Amino acid sequence: MWCVAELDEEYIRRMEDILAVYEKPLSEREPVVCMDEKPVVLHQDVRPPQRMRTGRVARRDGEYRRCGTANVFCGVEPKAGRHFPKVTCDRSSPEFADYLLDIAIRYPQADTIHLVLDNLSSHTRKAVVERFGEKAASWLWNRFTVHYTPKHGSWLNQAEIAISMFSRQCLGRRRIGDRTSLRRETRAWTCRMNRQYVPIQWSLTRKQARKTFDYRITRSRY
Repeated sequence: MWCVAELDEEYIRRMEDILAVYEKPLSEREPVVCMDEKPVVLHQDVRPPQRMRTGRVARRDGEYRRCGTANVFCGVEPKAGRHFPKVTCDRSSPEFADYLLDIAIRYPQADTIHLVLDNLSSHTRKAVVERFGEKAASWLWNRFTVHYTPKHGSWLNQAEIAISMFSRQCLGRRRIGDRTSLRRETRAWTCRMNRQYVPIQWSLTRKQARKTFDYRITRSRY
């Protein structure tokens, strides 16, 4: 269930902006990319699991060793069905800036890249400037048209759907004990997903949102 804490003017403005972006047709000149982060706790088996054999299911000991944490940037171009997750040590500003560069490199022919993300403190131009310097940061930041979700509006970010898919299909209930293994599993999942090109079916439009949340706007304002 999606819960909206307060449907104020700012919330409506940002929601309308993002939904308008989602209504754009698939375009190589103006791709729409959604991005979010997922923390991953690394766990390692203390005892090797017992393999499945005739008449017995596979067994895994309940005891495990915690081996730190990792971060996964989950980016997706929803209408194209393209996923590009990246495993990092954390979600710090330098890692975010590096990930933006990775995205920009994927779309060299784009006039602009519509980027949907939340309001995390590192999701700013300042993070890019601190990482690459003013000149390079200006070039990189200007490659994007950034669309921020409303406060308490992360459900509007289709990267949340991509994270759910990644969590269920790649991580599952397995224990992954180190970032090297996590990167290997992530690459395998990404290759499989990007061979299939399965788009995310987003159904909420601006017209439906206005009816569901019972608000009206004028074209001059949004």
